[in-house]
Amino acid sequence: MENLLTVIKGSIAKEHKYQKMLYEHYYGYALKIAFRYLYRYEKAVDITNNGFVKLFFNLHRFNIPGKLEEMEKMLLGYIKRIIINTAIDELRKGKMLPEIGGIPDYVWEETGSNQDADQALLYRDLICMIKELPPPYRIVFNMYVIDGYNHHEIADILKIAVGTSKSSLSRARVMLQKAIQKSEESKLCSI
Repeated sequence: MENLLTVIKGSIAKEHKYQKMLYEHYYGYALKIAFRYLYRYEKAVDITNNGFVKLFFNLHRFNIPGKLEEMEKMLLGYIKRIIINTAIDELRKGKMLPEIGGIPDYVWEETGSNQDADQALLYRDLICMIKELPPPYRIVFNMYVIDGYNHHEIADILKIAVGTSKSSLSRARVMLQKAIQKSEESKLCSI
């Protein structure tokens, strides 16, 4: 990718060449974030695309840091926040009901070494377990454990009490521990 500052400034100026470069470079990163919040891959793709529309519409608000080496880190944070908020808005529209459908196999296809394949399988198992959580627990778990929000931020974003955020996280952890234990037991029995 060209100089990030040039790409950002070109995207702010609504130059499609630079917007396309930004989109293509960060699409995978944004999709992974959306996918953690939404069960269906197709819905995660929609959220990612909607998030990029919001990004391009609001990119003029992005504060370009004085140090260029901090720029990508700050841009990743900006993209992450937009994608998370877009996903949460979508979940609210659906009244946070559990989503139906599976995760297509092509989502998990990876190439690389055996170590990468082992890590991909562990990642797949973990994501599948997280996806089985009830949506309110899944959202709080993702925001707290994976995205690094604190309980006050989660409460503000989701418009819930701080105590509700804490109890949702606690319940999510218990449910995941049970799911991991059950998975390990079934693997031992199959040997």
